[in-house]
Amino acid sequence: MIDPVLFACLLLAAAALYAAVGHGGASAYLALMALAGFAPEQMRPLALVLNLFVSAIAFIQFRRTGAFDLRLFALFAVAAIPMAYLGGSIDLGGTWHRRLLGAVLIASAAALAFRPRLAETESTPPGPAIALPTGGALGLIAGLTGTGGGIFLSPLLVLMRWAEARTVAGISAAFIFCNSAAGLLGQGAQLGSLPPETPLYVGAVVVGGLLGSGLSATWLPRVALVRLLALVLVIAGAKLLAT
Repeated sequence: MIDPVLFACLLLAAAALYAAVGHGGASAYLALMALAGFAPEQMRPLALVLNLFVSAIAFIQFRRTGAFDLRLFALFAVAAIPMAYLGGSIDLGGTWHRRLLGAVLIASAAALAFRPRLAETESTPPGPAIALPTGGALGLIAGLTGTGGGIFLSPLLVLMRWAEARTVAGISAAFIFCNSAAGLLGQGAQLGSLPPETPLYVGAVVVGGLLGSGLSATWLPRVALVRLLALVLVIAGAKLLAT
């Protein structure tokens, strides 16, 4: 088992990278825990707990700069939250779904990397007929995979030109927070398996979340934000393909 302090430092770095694009970092935490030899029953609940703190910080940072669309968030979240609860209560056991999702993320990353100027194009929000079922599907995926779902929502919002890049980060952060909370409730008894070092890990991701989201919300150019999102997607997709 890895030294807790060293592991906390790795979590801090992951949280800073993911918070910069409005994500909680669950996919990175899951990868790090797998490499560090964490027990399977600890991984999903711990990833979601850390997700809660980082996504809350990212949301506050982006929201205070005006990078948030309440109506668009609500359209996706209203169906996503109950589906995330449902997904959190299901254990598929197999790996096929993770590999499929990993391939989707890497394909999305490639699209963003080759079309970074999407960050500067005008956006048109989707209507309820599109946003509601899409949110429900993303919420279910979030619960099943132990992530907040923002890793799938963000590229969709950018590639479909449904929101501006910085607004995408704010919406994703709020989406991740709600889905992570619902996913934790769906897991119920597994919360008792959290490791004793959890407070240390929470402190580490809080620092990382403040650093990453603070710099991104006020300084990082929009095109750079899209490129950073593509990098995050590649990391998350590779993690899913490898598990």
